[in-house]
Amino acid sequence: MGATFLVCHGAWSAGWAWKKMHPLMAAAGHRLLTPTYTGLGERAHLANPSIDLETHVQDILNVIKYEDLRDIVLVGHSYGGMVATGVADRARDRVTQLIYIDAFVPGDGQSLLDLNEVARAPMMELAKSGDGWRVPPNPTPPDTPQADLEWLTERRVDMPVKCFETKLKLHGGALTLPRSYIYATRITPADTFGRFAKQTKNDPAWRYDEIDASHSPNVTAPEALMSLLQKIVAGRPQ
Repeated sequence: MGATFLVCHGAWSAGWAWKKMHPLMAAAGHRLLTPTYTGLGERAHLANPSIDLETHVQDILNVIKYEDLRDIVLVGHSYGGMVATGVADRARDRVTQLIYIDAFVPGDGQSLLDLNEVARAPMMELAKSGDGWRVPPNPTPPDTPQADLEWLTERRVDMPVKCFETKLKLHGGALTLPRSYIYATRITPADTFGRFAKQTKNDPAWRYDEIDASHSPNVTAPEALMSLLQKIVAGRPQ
């Protein structure tokens, strides 16, 4: 019986960025859902200053509700770790396990900017220098192939700054479901996700894995990512 993977994608991105994973998931007998948040990707025409983290949590909760998803393997990539944590909190009876891929792992009352203080000033400055609420995309990792770079650059769009400022509220207390962390080891000097790697590696409540890839393995290392996700859902050691 295949698993149902539901992806909470990263900032500036959307469901389209998981294109390479769909045939791999199908070949392995799994179902992969990659919905796009309000204001991004094919929903970019809905972008407005009021969109925040809660909007994106609700986007995914509605997919769960209307698709009647159960026994979900919830995946959070990058900013999507903020969204996935909120979704797992509100849909505790539907989510079986939670996998963070090079992602933020917030506690109750934390925003992305609380977890990435060095980005606070530059992000606020970028938002202010435009129309006051849009944050343009971060650069893509240097090892991104040229064809992928063009594909990404054409499609990534600005993020509403409130998404990064909103403090996540956990309604049901700390999460207790099985959680895994995948740390992409081709890091930038900032090593934004190193702290979460360290935190989860040393916590017996977590499964910890590493992948030899830069920040978006769904783009640059889809086969390796697929293999690792298979091991995690099967409960096999790395």
